[in-house]
Amino acid sequence: MTEPTDKTALRRRLRAIRRELAQAGPEAAVRAAARLPIERLPPFRSFSGYHPMGSEIDPGPLMRRLAETGATPALPVAESRDQPLEFREWDPREGLEPDAFGIAAPPLWAAAVQPELVIAPLLAFDRRGHRLGQGAGHYDRTIANLRATQPVFVLGLAYAGQEVEELPAEPHDERLDAILTETDYIEVG
Repeated sequence: MTEPTDKTALRRRLRAIRRELAQAGPEAAVRAAARLPIERLPPFRSFSGYHPMGSEIDPGPLMRRLAETGATPALPVAESRDQPLEFREWDPREGLEPDAFGIAAPPLWAAAVQPELVIAPLLAFDRRGHRLGQGAGHYDRTIANLRATQPVFVLGLAYAGQEVEELPAEPHDERLDAILTETDYIEVG
């Protein structure tokens, strides 16, 4: 397997699969949120979700459930295309602004947050905790930076149909601690 070609082809195939899975509608996101065993998560005062792009499963129901614990919600913000993401406090009553990638994010004046729990979007996952993202490495760099300063629990959020037997992994790939789907909560260990 040659890494770049294989991951590129894999991403193309998995995007098509995820688009098909997203046809199920928002019910999958609601079922996933209800399935999360919050009592099995490590303690967290803040958490980050994401603004869903395209066919990504909507983290909104899960974020609402986590906010009920009293934890501060945040969203990632790309201030530039080549830097790790930053996290800013998110108030759902406030407007969002496009970041460096054009993704809706809290404005730059919103307070910076170091979340202890990060909900990560993905194209695919395996049960070893490997995640295949969009390919730019933003989440890997960002999670590595967070983990260098504090414990961070990374929860992959996906449709069950995004599971693959095994993903190619590189040394810089950050592993998930657990995966949540509409049918299962998978602890990686």
